[in-house]
Amino acid sequence: MSPAPYPEVGAGSPPVPRERADAVRNRAAILDAARGLFAEHGADGVSMEQVAAAAGVGKGTVFRRFGDRAGLAAALLAEGERDLREAVTHGPPPLGPGAPAGDRLDAFLDAYLDHLMRHLDVARLCEGATAGTGIGSRRGAEPYRFWHRHLVTLLDGTADPEAAAHALLANLSATQVTAVLAEVGEHRMRGCLTRLARAALRPL
Repeated sequence: MSPAPYPEVGAGSPPVPRERADAVRNRAAILDAARGLFAEHGADGVSMEQVAAAAGVGKGTVFRRFGDRAGLAAALLAEGERDLREAVTHGPPPLGPGAPAGDRLDAFLDAYLDHLMRHLDVARLCEGATAGTGIGSRRGAEPYRFWHRHLVTLLDGTADPEAAAHALLANLSATQVTAVLAEVGEHRMRGCLTRLARAALRPL
């Protein structure tokens, strides 16, 4: 039996209450400040107080809005993932619908690694937090569930799509990528992931 199609981005979510204009501006200012500071100093080298000062808001505003550095990092990561999820769901092939499963799988691995390499410090911070939402964090996190459903759909008809999807996603965790990047390099890592994906696509 084919797995149920994964939902469109945002499908099934309750309506999000409309924010006040000043809250929207503050959120954008905080995320812009955090993005710049994280890029300059690394996610581990920036405090919430520094983000508040750079954004021109009180530190209480930052804590109330994002909770802690991990929550702030998760919000930044979610912005990048939102575009990728939209491309996977509605974009042109091979990343989006309309291409063979193998081509879509290759395109997803490349696109997600591109995204991860741009946000490696931020993603690692998310994964290390109790409430982490990075792709390698707890399997109950909603972003992980989305990517897992996507891969299960692409792997339909193979020996064990669910287990294979988990195995591929484990190799896309920021912690794992960071651990092996210096040893094997990005080019070899991408090639190995492609070979693993092709092996997972073998039919029953």
